[in-house]
Amino acid sequence: MTKESEFSSSHDSSLRNKVFRYIKSHIISGAYHPGETLLESKLAEELGVSRTPIREAIRLLELEGLVEVTTKKGAVILGISQKDVQDIYAIRQLVEGLAGRWAAERISDSEFKDLQKTFELMEFYGQKQDLEEVAELDNKFHQAIYEASGSRILYLTLRNLHEYAQIARIRSLAFQNRLPQTLTEHRAILDALRAKDADAAEKALSEHVHNVHQNILCQQTRSSETE
Repeated sequence: MTKESEFSSSHDSSLRNKVFRYIKSHIISGAYHPGETLLESKLAEELGVSRTPIREAIRLLELEGLVEVTTKKGAVILGISQKDVQDIYAIRQLVEGLAGRWAAERISDSEFKDLQKTFELMEFYGQKQDLEEVAELDNKFHQAIYEASGSRILYLTLRNLHEYAQIARIRSLAFQNRLPQTLTEHRAILDALRAKDADAAEKALSEHVHNVHQNILCQQTRSSETE
C-alpha cells in the first residue's frame, strides 16, 4: 500500500492521529528541521489527504511543543533542543530505574522472550554498524521494559521521553565507540530481568541511562569546542 492510499483509506477518527504520528516522527528523526515551516498544502499533497487532518495534527504538535504556530509564518518546527535532551536524560535517570525494578518483578515469560529477541537483533545490526536500526531496536527494547513494568503512567511518560531523544541516541551510538558499551549494558539489564533481580535491574537501567547521558554531554561539549 502506498503512503497516499494508507492515509486516504483511514477513517476520519484515526486519520488525524496517523497524520500526527507521521509528522511527529519526521520532526523527531530530524527529517523535518527546526526552523522549517510545515505547509498544509504540501503535506496534504504528500499524504493524499485534505488539509483538515493536517491542521488538526499541527494543533496536537503545538500542544506537545514541537511546533509554534504564528500568524505570520504559520506552523514553524521547534524540534528537540540540546536543553530538551539534557532535561529528558535527567528525568530518565530519576525514573527509569523504577521501570527496571517493576519489570523484574512483573515481566512474563513471553515478554522476556520478546525482549531477548530484540536484544539479539541489536547485536546483529550492531555488528553491521547499522546505527539507525540499532537505535530503533533500542527504542523497542526500552519500551518493552516500560510495558513490562505494569504501570500505564510510567509507560506513557518514559515512552515519550525516550522517543524524543531519537536523534541524540543515534549520534551517541556513533560517538567514541559507544555501541559496544551500549550492548554490554543492555545485556546486563537482560540478565537482571532474567534473574528477576529487582535491585540489579534498577541499578542496570539507572547506570545505562546515566552513561548515555554522559556520552551525549561529552559529545555536545566536543561539538561546541570545534564550532
